[in-house]
Amino acid sequence: MKVFSFFTRFFPKGGVGGGILFFFFLTVLAQEKTTFQTAGPWKPVTDIRSDLVMVYGANDNRRMTFRERVDSWRNRGYTAHFMTGIAWGEYQDYFTGKWDGKWHLDEGQKTAQGDTIWHGRLIPYIIPTRNYLSYFKERHIKPVIDAGIDAIFLEEPEFWARAGYSEAFKREWQEFYGFPWRPQHESAENTYLSNKLKYHLYYRALDEAFTYAKQYGREKGMNIRCYVPTHSLLNYSQWQIVSPEASLASLESCDGYIAQVWTGTSREPNYFNGKARERVFETAFLEYGCMESMTRPTGRKMFFLTDPIEDRAKDWEDYKRNYQATFTAQLLYPQIADYEVMPWPDRIYEGLYRVSADSDEKANIPRFYSTQMQVMINTLNFMPRTPSSGGAGKGAVSGSQGISVLMANSLMFQRSPRPVEGYDDPQLSNFYGEALPLLKRGVPVSITHIENVGYADTWKDVRVLLMSYSNMKPLSKDAHTHLANWVKNGGIIVYSGRDDDPYQRVQEWWNQDSMHYTAPSQHLFSLMGIPEMAEEGEYKYGKGKVYVLRHDPKEYVLKKGGDKQFVDIVEKAYGKLQQKNSFYLERGPYTLVAVLDENVVKDSPFMIKGDYIDLFSPELTYYSETSILPGAQGFFFDLKKIDKKRPQIIAAASRQYEEKISDEGFSFICKSPLNTTNIICLYLPKEYGMEQISCTNAEGKSVGYMARKITAPVNAISRRLLWLTFENSPDGINIQIKK
Repeated sequence: MKVFSFFTRFFPKGGVGGGILFFFFLTVLAQEKTTFQTAGPWKPVTDIRSDLVMVYGANDNRRMTFRERVDSWRNRGYTAHFMTGIAWGEYQDYFTGKWDGKWHLDEGQKTAQGDTIWHGRLIPYIIPTRNYLSYFKERHIKPVIDAGIDAIFLEEPEFWARAGYSEAFKREWQEFYGFPWRPQHESAENTYLSNKLKYHLYYRALDEAFTYAKQYGREKGMNIRCYVPTHSLLNYSQWQIVSPEASLASLESCDGYIAQVWTGTSREPNYFNGKARERVFETAFLEYGCMESMTRPTGRKMFFLTDPIEDRAKDWEDYKRNYQATFTAQLLYPQIADYEVMPWPDRIYEGLYRVSADSDEKANIPRFYSTQMQVMINTLNFMPRTPSSGGAGKGAVSGSQGISVLMANSLMFQRSPRPVEGYDDPQLSNFYGEALPLLKRGVPVSITHIENVGYADTWKDVRVLLMSYSNMKPLSKDAHTHLANWVKNGGIIVYSGRDDDPYQRVQEWWNQDSMHYTAPSQHLFSLMGIPEMAEEGEYKYGKGKVYVLRHDPKEYVLKKGGDKQFVDIVEKAYGKLQQKNSFYLERGPYTLVAVLDENVVKDSPFMIKGDYIDLFSPELTYYSETSILPGAQGFFFDLKKIDKKRPQIIAAASRQYEEKISDEGFSFICKSPLNTTNIICLYLPKEYGMEQISCTNAEGKSVGYMARKITAPVNAISRRLLWLTFENSPDGINIQIKK
């Protein structure tokens, strides 16, 4: 009934695809769609009404056991899942010897100075030894399955690039490579080998933990699903952290991911046009693209995360501005429609943060911001998955489609706390040098993971592939076979690179056994009949082409105007690019706009005209015309896409239940956290009396509310809009509107 209500709320009977679209929405909304994570029990002030809750940590505490925490959410109608860290957590019983009688603090990640990298008191970042994994499975996987949890999220499999000096790591090195440990700071090869081992250790850790979980679940008659909440490969590479990332897409025991992208990751500065600065929207767009690429060819589940605040102490205006940027960026991937709507609601609703950038005064979340945030996260409960229809803005982001940047896990292998053998890649500029010159011109570049090039669906819609081995290396020669075949069948590669960095000489497949290449690109070129030491120029292979530029991509962004030749070559390879300063997308009834600053084409606002409700406005403002300025984003409900014969909720700072349309009128129940203010925008056909409203709480007592209409309506739609404002309750507020 809930699914039917949603479908008929927004679409006329028989319109926009009729039964096909109904079946599509039925499929989408039947899934587990929205979730959040918390270590605490249910509280009225954090009852955000997502489909799911991820209860964090399996340990009991003095006030409440794990099962009691889980039950507190289940009793309020939530499906409970489990989440904990794989690389750190409240595992003091292991490190202090309570589990097996031996201290294991030597299994913490250590720097060259011998310092343990801590996540908290007696909480080191962990080297996932087999002994630790035995403990982890026994104490943190088995108990949650015994508690009836059938979905496990093991987050942040992280090994710091600056680590790699503990005795436990040296033992793992000897076992993995068969020769004694080498200090990573002494050479590029040692750095590469050290980071490659870190990557292997967490791949092994997740595989063992997930395999155990699924096997133990089967013994109990349960189907256990396993997910990895993880930062993007882009962020980990920039923050110098190693993680398995894209390789998990082929891990049989892994069912999917949460893309941990938020202001804290996306505000990391990068270079463009010679300037280093925060570019939150652009970085978030690329981070989400990086994550979407990991599961695109495999069909595994992906939740996108945003956070209304972030880990670092900022002010509420900073949080709000950047939340809107990251929120818009995630919605510009219409093929992803599952979301972690927020982490840690306790700190969002109950935390104290600065009221402004120039003030030391701290306060709880402003009412207007909690109202806006709840409007935004409620839209995610209904956000449709929109397969591309090929038209700009209708199912696909506006702009020249089909240009993709190649990435590999080995981006993380070349990262170190200080330059090794002179290699330097400031702020990961060898990646951003290929992506930002196009993104800043309004080209929605995608990401392709080299680990996925063997899947046919990887190449769907890719026309031009931008690649470089200046900041990463291929881990398998098989990838080159797939790349060459793609070019042979009509694909186009734009390859940028001097191929003279010290990581070209590491012990890897292209210079081992019968291979004697001094750079991996030489092997790829040889497969396509291109000179191994190809000079800058254009080369044909089969139906496709390869353009070679003998510049490292960082050169395109580290100086002003450095990207001109690169953009010209991409346009030659692709054809005429649609260069602009905006992105536009329609997703069902929702319209998204992002306007770019620093644009070399134009700096004008983006205008929209029609009938829209502003979903970034705490007042849910109606516009027949408005503009979005450069550097800003917009999120709107398009009133043209509603069924004008039915009463319906357009947007609300709450989740609605038990919607009923009867001969007497329209009724529903609103639920949202305590100490927050609701606003609801309704469309009511002319037979409804816009003053005949009843508002009562769960005990049936009247609740005060404010109602407003547009004083000077511009058309029939705006004349029938009604806004209601009242205080929220997790127990529900019952609204009845009579005919």
